[in-house]
Amino acid sequence: MTAEMFLQTENILFTAAVAGYLAATALYFVFFAVKKEGAGQWAGRVFAAAFALHTLAMTARGIGAGRLPLTNQYEFATSFAWGISLCYLVFMIKYKFRALGAFVSPVIFLIIGYAAMQSREVRELMPALRSNWLAIHVSTAIISYGAFGVAFGVSMVYLFRGRMKEDAFHQKEMPDLERLDLISYRTVSLGFLFLTLVIITGAIWAERAWGRYWSWDPKETWSLITWIIYALYLHVRLSRGWNGKKAAWFAVIGFICVVFTYIGVNTWIPGIHSYA
Repeated sequence: MTAEMFLQTENILFTAAVAGYLAATALYFVFFAVKKEGAGQWAGRVFAAAFALHTLAMTARGIGAGRLPLTNQYEFATSFAWGISLCYLVFMIKYKFRALGAFVSPVIFLIIGYAAMQSREVRELMPALRSNWLAIHVSTAIISYGAFGVAFGVSMVYLFRGRMKEDAFHQKEMPDLERLDLISYRTVSLGFLFLTLVIITGAIWAERAWGRYWSWDPKETWSLITWIIYALYLHVRLSRGWNGKKAAWFAVIGFICVVFTYIGVNTWIPGIHSYA
């Protein structure tokens, strides 16, 4: 197959993945709102199929472009959505927590929908991106953002669960408040670890590319702000025992900053990271 054929295949697979995530979101909504167990089972299957198509689409993109698909708005947005999907599947399997999909799948669909609106043109890499640090820096960002996306979903479940009337469905499909709080904490901790690596690898890469570790570029600044928010979350939780609703709102606000760091900064605040 030629590079053009791989890119055409990627377009087909990507479109199918978007449709799959939309269908999974609808099924998760039915599962959560109407409490139909069959809808939940199908939602999980459709979501897994969409993730598989998404993975194949990214693979085809990488082969067609002749490089890692991590260098522009479209590629990172679809990778962002892929990272959240991967983390969600891991946590769903580990904690048997299908109801989380009703809160995470809409986020994934919105992000991959944003990716669909970006240019898919394959361009030659600018000199600053021709580095082995690209894979390390962006891969850690994908895992970090993915974990924060799942933590956002878990925190939203926590906030909603506190207002719901307890019944057999909630007892079976959702952990209790204490366990939800613990899952959110563990997920934020994972995301924070990888966000720290994002900043460190970015600084090293910047020194190699531009001769300085830090330049207060808008994305660097907002990444630091996001890091500080999650650092405060961990600090007040460990030192002052903050948990429950306070911790949940912290995780929600932190993810809003994550999204702004990627989408808002790139859209409204130009800088040296505007290409990604």
